[in-house]
Amino acid sequence: QLQLVESGGGLVQPGGSLRLSCAASIFTLNYHGVGWFRQAPGKEREGVACISSNGDKSNYADSVKGRFTISRENAKNTVYLEMNSLKVEDTAVYFCAAGLYGLGNCREYEYTDWGQGTQVTVSS
Repeated sequence: QLQLVESGGGLVQPGGSLRLSCAASIFTLNYHGVGWFRQAPGKEREGVACISSNGDKSNYADSVKGRFTISRENAKNTVYLEMNSLKVEDTAVYFCAAGLYGLGNCREYEYTDWGQGTQVTVSS
């Protein structure tokens, strides 16, 4: 089972940027699709950005298109989420998740291994 650790969250002002990292240990992430999901207080968890196992496909929630970019660096066993032009409504706990041979769809049932999450707060 993969162990996933998120980092890079924090407090940022509206319009600012953050880069989240999802690092895998024990096993390689190279054969897994990886997704970033988020859950705001009182709301259901939603898929934000997902990337296929070989990196050739990615999908984004409409609310983040043009602002967020998901990428992977297999040599470092790490997937990133670059978040720009952050809005107050992006405030949430962000989780990364991995699914073997994933195609980059943000369907939760395709992901079997989850990290503990990192808090992102966008506030002035």
